[in-house]
Amino acid sequence: MAVPRMTLQTQLVLRALLEEPVRQRYGLELCEVAGLPSGTVYPILARLEQVGWLSSAWEDPAVHETTGRPRRRFYQITEAGAEEARLALAHAYRARKQPLPGWVVAPPSSGDRGA
Repeated sequence: MAVPRMTLQTQLVLRALLEEPVRQRYGLELCEVAGLPSGTVYPILARLEQVGWLSSAWEDPAVHETTGRPRRRFYQITEAGAEEARLALAHAYRARKQPLPGWVVAPPSSGDRGA
């Protein structure tokens, strides 16, 4: 299974989906939970679905017609997708926790300049 690029935004969407992996969520709900705009979330959802981590389905037309709102598309992380997502998130977390190189952490002292 392909692994999508693990940007911070992708990680936020995956975490939102993994909060309740058996629950179907619609796009704007995921935007709210992840704290991201729809223009960011929907392309991520499309990529995750393309690699097989998500499944999606449109809601029954009778539901949205009764409530007088646009039809929603619901997304759910697949069982295999949840496993892959957890591994990818763990890997991304470990990658961020690596110690910084010495030249980033400790600025040279004034005595080391050979003055």
